[in-house]
Amino acid sequence: MNDVKAGVGATLLENRAVRLKATRHGMMLYHPKDAYVGRSFDLYGEFSEGEVVLFRQLAQPGSVVLDIGANIGAHTLYFAAAVAPNGGVIAYEPQRVIHQMLCANLALNGITNVRALLAGAGRERGIAQVPVLDYAAENNFGGIALGMGGPSETVDIVPVDALGLGRCDLMKIDVEGMEGEVVAGAGATIARFRPVLYVENDRREKSPALIEQLLSLDYELFWHCPPLFNPQNFFHQPTNVFPGTVSINLLCVPREAGRNVTGFRAVTGAQDWPLKA
Repeated sequence: MNDVKAGVGATLLENRAVRLKATRHGMMLYHPKDAYVGRSFDLYGEFSEGEVVLFRQLAQPGSVVLDIGANIGAHTLYFAAAVAPNGGVIAYEPQRVIHQMLCANLALNGITNVRALLAGAGRERGIAQVPVLDYAAENNFGGIALGMGGPSETVDIVPVDALGLGRCDLMKIDVEGMEGEVVAGAGATIARFRPVLYVENDRREKSPALIEQLLSLDYELFWHCPPLFNPQNFFHQPTNVFPGTVSINLLCVPREAGRNVTGFRAVTGAQDWPLKA
């Protein structure tokens, strides 16, 4: 699938708003003017591959993975392949146009073990306002938060607990500051299945409350801050256009699992922060 006669990194389709290339984990349709996700795929044929390195240890054949804040499927495609043939993925994406692109990428790669929800996850059922954007213009479409104001449309909020899952092994949460709300709405699922949680925590003002919330669930917390640029990227491009840019995430492991987590710095308390001031 990734062997393109026109050459590595060749554009296979392009119009005003989108571009299609063969990338590390499959065919990927993306917005080339997107500041991080789209630009990464355009230049490097991958996005935040440092996270995937960790996911290889967490998503196994038969696993059920929740990809909450899936965007265009940057990691969803990997999860789908990793849990096959008997596992599955539930992907949440509340931006309608981004959700359509997520579904397109699933279809382009013949993926049938992903359930893509046009919804946000939260504390309780309801609706939220999603900004209406020009996806042909420059923006950070992976950094759009619900209720930002301006022109908007409604989207359903579906708590994880409302899904009635029969299994959950890994929950990845990347929802632009609403991570605590998602965890609150997944309390019964977390208590029943004790999945590994991988939670974005890049907003320092919200970090103490989120850390305390996760610690109260009897999880051990570790920082995971992979750089956005991968020197061994799929397109073999040596130039780092994201110098100093890292993802700030919490790897959360059930305390009773007794996992020997090495190579990660443990979170020391609610005021801990991984980066120097």
